[in-house]
Amino acid sequence: MFKFLKGVVAGSGAGIKDLPYNIGEPFSSAWGSWTHYRGTNKDDGSSVSIFSLSASNNQDGHLAAGRNGVKRLRTVRHPNILSFLHSTEAEVLDGSISKLTIYIVTEPVTPLSEKIKELGLEGTQRDEYFAWGLHQISKAVSFLNNDCKLVHGNVCLSSVVVTQTLDWKLHAFDVLSEFNANNDPMLQFEWLIGSQYKPMELSKSDWQTIKKSPPWAIDSWGLGCLIYEIFSGMRLAKTEELRNTSAIPKSLLPDYQRLLSSTPSRRLNPSKLSDNSEYFHNKLVETIQFMEILNLKDSVEKDTFFRKLPNLAEQLPRQIVLKKLLPLLSSALEFGSAAAPALTALLKMGSWLSTEEFSIKVLPTIVKLFASNDRAIRVSLLQHIDQFGESLSAQIVDEQVFPHVATGFSDTSAFLRELTLKSMLILAPKLSQRTISGSLLKYLSKLQVDEEPAIRTNTTILLGNIASYLNEGTRKRVLINAFTVRALRDTFSPARAAGVMALSATSSYYDMTEIATRILPNVVVLAIDPDGDVRAKAFQAIDHFLLVAKQHHEKLNAGEGPDSASGGTPLLPGNASLLGWAMSSLTLKGKTSEYALLASGNSSMPLTSATSNASSVIDTSDVIAAHSSPSMSAPDQPQPSSPTSTDGWGEPENGLFHGDHDSDKEGWDDLDPLEEQKPTPLSNIQAAQKRPMVQPQSQVTTSSSRQKPALKAPKEEEDDLWGAIAAPAPKSAAKSLNVKPASTSSDDDLWGSIAAPPPRSASKPLKKTVVDDDSDPWAAIAAPPPTTRAKPLTLGRGRGTKAAPKLGAQRMDRTSSS
Repeated sequence: MFKFLKGVVAGSGAGIKDLPYNIGEPFSSAWGSWTHYRGTNKDDGSSVSIFSLSASNNQDGHLAAGRNGVKRLRTVRHPNILSFLHSTEAEVLDGSISKLTIYIVTEPVTPLSEKIKELGLEGTQRDEYFAWGLHQISKAVSFLNNDCKLVHGNVCLSSVVVTQTLDWKLHAFDVLSEFNANNDPMLQFEWLIGSQYKPMELSKSDWQTIKKSPPWAIDSWGLGCLIYEIFSGMRLAKTEELRNTSAIPKSLLPDYQRLLSSTPSRRLNPSKLSDNSEYFHNKLVETIQFMEILNLKDSVEKDTFFRKLPNLAEQLPRQIVLKKLLPLLSSALEFGSAAAPALTALLKMGSWLSTEEFSIKVLPTIVKLFASNDRAIRVSLLQHIDQFGESLSAQIVDEQVFPHVATGFSDTSAFLRELTLKSMLILAPKLSQRTISGSLLKYLSKLQVDEEPAIRTNTTILLGNIASYLNEGTRKRVLINAFTVRALRDTFSPARAAGVMALSATSSYYDMTEIATRILPNVVVLAIDPDGDVRAKAFQAIDHFLLVAKQHHEKLNAGEGPDSASGGTPLLPGNASLLGWAMSSLTLKGKTSEYALLASGNSSMPLTSATSNASSVIDTSDVIAAHSSPSMSAPDQPQPSSPTSTDGWGEPENGLFHGDHDSDKEGWDDLDPLEEQKPTPLSNIQAAQKRPMVQPQSQVTTSSSRQKPALKAPKEEEDDLWGAIAAPAPKSAAKSLNVKPASTSSDDDLWGSIAAPPPRSASKPLKKTVVDDDSDPWAAIAAPPPTTRAKPLTLGRGRGTKAAPKLGAQRMDRTSSS
């Protein structure tokens, strides 16, 4: 350690063996007598550059100049001057000859002449890049001359190197010395400068003139030589060649001539080079300068700049964008100085990288951005997740991304909730079963009772798409309850249609018993749905499931046994379009479809806001229903009533039948238990479809002539499953029904919690028979037993006008009077 520190501080060490760097292949060019090698750090393998200078005699003037260069490079620090890392001197055997060698280790760089050939830029892009490079070198020279009162003495093509981010940096400080009139000669090692690079006063060794000239006189001449060499594409052979200005851009020519003025005092100060010339005012220079002083810009300037940046990046040199602008942009986003629109530019630039480079240069920044508290950043990430989601590893998604994304499920903004929901189509396949069952399904359970109908619909669609990633036990607990008890009973017609399609798309996960007892009865009711599109999809599903049942029957007759016949049913080719609709509705952006309002990924499409009233939701439903069935007449197909209205059955909530309350089975209570096998008239099925959900204790007898769907409000106090992120119930003047929260269900059985609890009846044996029988597939939605045997069956069926209750009251009066 002491030897290493000695080498850093004093510029000497014990030898090459102690150099903590590996020396690689040399570059073809370097300044003066130095050799420029590629190198790596022995500890972490990072790239470095190693410069070496050898001499057989310790008194060699090159060694003295080299030591001067090491000392100057170590002490002078500037963003546009080569960064020093380490130096040492060692005796190296070259055959039988021992040579003293100086080693300088710096940041990894490439000689400018080789980098220009490698980039191969032409036309405007070449001029823009050269303008940026000259701007950087002029700042470095100005720093030496004006701030430090130093003279570099040999500014030329060989003394400039290029970093990995394509920045130009000045080095070769062997001739560097103070601008001091007392020094004679002022430049001790001026003999190292090539004669073609010397101004007239230096060639004549006119030190008196040099001392009377400004500090930048010699280096301004060197800048002129550098300009000639980069534009002509060849090294300067003699001073007279500087008169050939055919390759110099016209906008730069006046400043070029002032840099090479024959009178030293009239030469242009390097600090004014980039300010004076029109040549330096181009898109690349202005863009990089804006990024470098981003912290000094206000929010309006940032927003305007980043919105223009994606289009601007296409016009700039591609390699400079990827190696210079992209790192600047990543850093600005990571440390919070960039606005949300910058993410669009970052992803666009990242799309030009290879998969490996994208994972190294862009993904780490994106993962860190998920922890941002800026809502605009979170929205932008979710809107563009399809561009980078596939590149995220499963471990990163499960451990670092999902915990932050999940906060969007409970956000007050409906737009952010829907974006979070849609992002799960890409993230869910990368989640572990523990995260899916323990966290994701709980959030989806709450979103299925969200106040926004579009979110409820897309939740059903998402469940159908991620069903394959659920384990078998979770699928049996969740899917049927989610699709039948909730989706098929939703007052928003596209939500019901999505439920039907989700059942068909996931049909391979249900056995024959579930299809016959739980799915078909619920789908058949939708054959008389008011919405034509729902009816059409219901008939498709009925045909599909009946075909499955027929195949099951044929297998049983063939003697295969009930076990083999009741296995999982694959999705039939005829219903492949159902699954395709569910997938395309979330993944395709801007595609015209009948449910584009609900499932389009286009961020510019307005979504019903979280504060919208219930009537606006119904209006949307009416529009979609009318679009899907234009031939439907108003008298034949009445629209559902507004969910904000009440018809004596209790307080509604946002047009949704909440499946997490005691009344899940209500609205279906005219369906007799399975063991009774009583025939149900078509009119009663229609009444069941439109009937509002009420408590079984308050049975009201009405005629079936008027039927309006009505709803009830959930109870405010809910368990953890329906906690803080559930949509709040709207306040209404109507008296709330006495409902029971779904807290009795376990956290593991999310959609099981929405199964109907037993009715509150005096007959305890019947109550136990309906609910506690686990083998009864109708237990969740079966109708409660009648409270009395004397009441006619017709009095409990359907809800309509108040004529029936009035008629019953008159009968009772006649009986009492007699």
